[in-house]
Amino acid sequence: MRGARTARTTTDYESGTGRIAGLLVRRHHVLLVAWTVLWFFLVEPKGGFSWHYLRQGEQLLFSGQPDGGLSLYAHHPELQIGPVSLAAARLTAPFSPYTGQVIAEAVSSALGLVMLVLVGRTAALYYLGTGTNHRRLQQRVLIAGLAFIPMWVEVSVRFAHLDDVLALFFTALAAHALARGKPVQVAIFLALAVDSKPWAIAFAPLVLALPRPAWLRTALWFCALVAVAWLPFYLGNLDTMAAAKFTIPNQPASSLRWFGVTDPTTPWWDRPTQFALGLGLGGIAVWRGRWPAVVLLGANARVLLDPSVYTYYTASILLGTLLWDAVGQKRLVPWWSWIALASLYGGTLLLPSDPARGFVRLAFVVVSTAYVLLWPTQQTRRPRPSADDQGQGHGHGHGSGRGRLGRRRERVLVGAGH
Repeated sequence: MRGARTARTTTDYESGTGRIAGLLVRRHHVLLVAWTVLWFFLVEPKGGFSWHYLRQGEQLLFSGQPDGGLSLYAHHPELQIGPVSLAAARLTAPFSPYTGQVIAEAVSSALGLVMLVLVGRTAALYYLGTGTNHRRLQQRVLIAGLAFIPMWVEVSVRFAHLDDVLALFFTALAAHALARGKPVQVAIFLALAVDSKPWAIAFAPLVLALPRPAWLRTALWFCALVAVAWLPFYLGNLDTMAAAKFTIPNQPASSLRWFGVTDPTTPWWDRPTQFALGLGLGGIAVWRGRWPAVVLLGANARVLLDPSVYTYYTASILLGTLLWDAVGQKRLVPWWSWIALASLYGGTLLLPSDPARGFVRLAFVVVSTAYVLLWPTQQTRRPRPSADDQGQGHGHGHGSGRGRLGRRRERVLVGAGH
């Protein structure tokens, strides 16, 4: 009888957590892996569109050439790629160009799956103690993940933008560290994101979602780690400052056209405004108690004001909608992930004119921004941790203090749910 009860209990546990009998994986993970592999093999034959930039950058960075090393960005401002990304690309140097490209694409694709797991665990921690149905949460991550993966393969395989991949991956790690109440880790991961791709600075308001006493220390860690990566290039060659003024064509399908901006290249005010808008909207989201919207708002600012319209930009939007759909609200159907995929990616493929595509981008940014900042949500608001909680190292932006039982529940929920 005891054996029968144990077997029944095990079956109930596996059913309740979505785990496949006898295995450590869960059903929604298997489905997402299969979905990723399918898209990888569909896109890979025509992939690697921008890999040569990573290859060129890492070769110059680690060379003794006059236009390489610490003078890299001064002589090649078109390489808007962070040093962390170039160092990661260096790992493929022992292989042939094509083999290195495929390895980078495969690893980048796998990181997308890791991000889905991270977001699921972030949501489990965020809603710890609120009676969240974790099976529903798994379903939400699965449905949002089905929309996320095609755009992730776009950036990781079709364009092979390792820099964008790493920036978004480290941002997902920062969100997870935030839910775990780890201020230093939040600073480290956000800094690595910026050191991989400068536009990730728009996600810095995540720091403000930490308990207020941790703000200064986290900000100092963040600034120090960004300076360690970038300052040597500015000190090594003062002409590196010119890299910040690098311009790209203002394409007809850009949202900028709807603001009457007809400059043939990037206006001088565009990049600073992008950063300021992303930081400002993220700050408002945290002030409104909606830090899961920070990534979406930062990505929205980029898409709204960028002169270019490359489809891989949408991957940052999809990470933002994934965090919002999984963490920011409790609806079973992650509408925003699918709305973003249909409008920003489907619109690119189906709409006949450039102005129409630009209008769809503008409309998505305006509507989604207004929604996540103003629309009533179903999330359960919890108080910030008390000083005692922070002293014990268990507090996080939207959690309460937990003793031994609470920590045990956290391990069970995170392990069982995602």
